[in-house]
Amino acid sequence: MSDDEGVDVDAYEDVWVFVEEHAGEVMPVSWELLAEAETLAARTGEDLVALVIGEGLGDVAEEAIARGADRVLVADDPVFEPYRADPYGAQFRAMVEERKPSIVLIGGTHTGRDFAGRVAVPAHAGLTADVTEIDVDDEGILQARRPAFGGDLLATILCEDHRPQMATIRPGVFEAADPVDGESATADGEIVDVEVVVEEADAISEVIEREVGDTADITEAERIVAVGHGVEGDLGPAIELAEALDAELAASRAAVDEGWVDGSRQVGQTGKTVRPDLYVAVGISGAIQHVEGMNRSGTVIAINDDPNAPIFEHADYGIVGDLFEVCPKLADRLADEPVAEVTR
Repeated sequence: MSDDEGVDVDAYEDVWVFVEEHAGEVMPVSWELLAEAETLAARTGEDLVALVIGEGLGDVAEEAIARGADRVLVADDPVFEPYRADPYGAQFRAMVEERKPSIVLIGGTHTGRDFAGRVAVPAHAGLTADVTEIDVDDEGILQARRPAFGGDLLATILCEDHRPQMATIRPGVFEAADPVDGESATADGEIVDVEVVVEEADAISEVIEREVGDTADITEAERIVAVGHGVEGDLGPAIELAEALDAELAASRAAVDEGWVDGSRQVGQTGKTVRPDLYVAVGISGAIQHVEGMNRSGTVIAINDDPNAPIFEHADYGIVGDLFEVCPKLADRLADEPVAEVTR
């Protein structure tokens, strides 16, 4: 099939979600996608299918059913642990070619971004990356929205002539539904063991050694202290406040561009989307690109010496003052008080 040929879109059906797990631990974005995909499947009248690749996946498959999947496709084999792009990509591609899903959603993690293209390119599928909103129209066309032009606007990407319609979704933009308890939770679901089409001898890569760096995932943080250009490179006061709150440190794009904070901790349209119980914005002006990444937070506190800073329009509490004085004073106050009283 040439690149410009279409496909028989009527031959493709069902909404798939890739459930990413490593050594039995499921990445939270997988459950976020499963909850959101349930709405898409209901609108299209198709099944919601979870896809699990790895080793020792029985509990993961059962939880996927409990969280709403109609069917779980399980490829269970030691060749998939630890993760490597070539076995994962080959297995996923074979399942897509055989079963022909209409929509495939993958978490925009390092793993998801690594192998999604290995499926999309040979299948001539439409793949939209870094998606922050999804919907489906009456024709079953996935509407994948993502930041464009440096985050100044959202572009809606459609794939009308090719299948499957694929998207990698930014973690944290959706809320995961809790699993249903009891035997009835898995009574109506089906777990299908699929043929493993790859062998260790076929793998072109081998994991020799793993080195773990900054593994903090701000999308899962309950409390965040985020810094902006106003800290002027001095993170000390904000770090002191973060430690007092038992919070993760995050940053606006301006602070990341200056090299003050690692890009993995950037919040905003071109960074990560977070929804903590408490979000403290320190020296952040409040540009819309940043607000889009944190406007689902529970309680927002803004600290800025500019009373007209836009961030105050999005804050539950605002402190107009010098952050280099305010942050240490707050940290001192918190030293003798339970954090729970602050985030209530």
